[in-house]
Amino acid sequence: MVGRPRAAQRKPLSMKPFFRWLALPPLGLLLAVAVVLLANEWAVARASHRVADVPYVAASAPDFDAQRHLLDIYQPTGKAAAPRPVVLFIHGGNWNSGSKDNFLYKAMGRRLAKQGFVGVVISYRLSPQVLVTGQAQDAARALAWTVAHIKEYGGDPARIVLMGHSSGAGLAALLATGSDTLLARVGLPAHAAHAVLLDDPAGLDMRDYLSKMQYAGDAEYLIPFSKDPVVWRQASAIYHMRAGAPPFSIYVGGETYPGISSSSEQFRQRLKQLGEEPKFTIVPGKKHVAMVTQLFWNNNQIYKELHRLAK
Repeated sequence: MVGRPRAAQRKPLSMKPFFRWLALPPLGLLLAVAVVLLANEWAVARASHRVADVPYVAASAPDFDAQRHLLDIYQPTGKAAAPRPVVLFIHGGNWNSGSKDNFLYKAMGRRLAKQGFVGVVISYRLSPQVLVTGQAQDAARALAWTVAHIKEYGGDPARIVLMGHSSGAGLAALLATGSDTLLARVGLPAHAAHAVLLDDPAGLDMRDYLSKMQYAGDAEYLIPFSKDPVVWRQASAIYHMRAGAPPFSIYVGGETYPGISSSSEQFRQRLKQLGEEPKFTIVPGKKHVAMVTQLFWNNNQIYKELHRLAK
């Protein structure tokens, strides 16, 4: 520029340093993955509608918990000619942690809706507030609410698939087997569930597990299950199995905990003896946590299995 000293002239801002910074393998890859995941989650969310924090226990009940006796409903946004199948999901968490508000469970609810299900994701009271038998009662009440009200949200109460991971799968198994009078106490028939899917289930036979105390840290389970062997049996689905139970599908991680592998196989054999052999799938290379985080992916084999069970 005429009349302007060279030193005062500004060079155009170069973006090369920025792109070189972005291209650093760890950071660039993480940013790219984050963008893809956020875009995918936005697309999935658009295909669903969430009704949050619906109480499934009457506020007048003496044990009503305003934080834990809640469920979320995930509905597909499109119209359907007939009521949709329902998946009621019970989260895991070692019987003392977890919530329907976990990011993964919200993502799973949205994926269920995107695939044409009405998803119901519940919270329930945890240890040490209640024993596992109290948690099973909460899950039964959530199922009873779903049977009574899911039509209002486009769901078919005759096609409810129970599903749970880890300790939540143990609770789902208790509901599916009826656990003696568990369902009857909430006014449900033994066949309230159309089918059940257990994802790396924990707690199927705690009477056997706690009587052995084989592993370090096993004493912690005496809090949710108490020190009473009668409770251990009552809270273990394997002792409540019967002929005529709804169809089971069981998924077990190839590298999960030994106690889960062995009790799942025993549960399978007991169903087989009753003439109710389940579909039993070992997922190679999967550890316990990965058996639930895989549900983040829309095309996961478990979603495909849910479609089969819902027929």
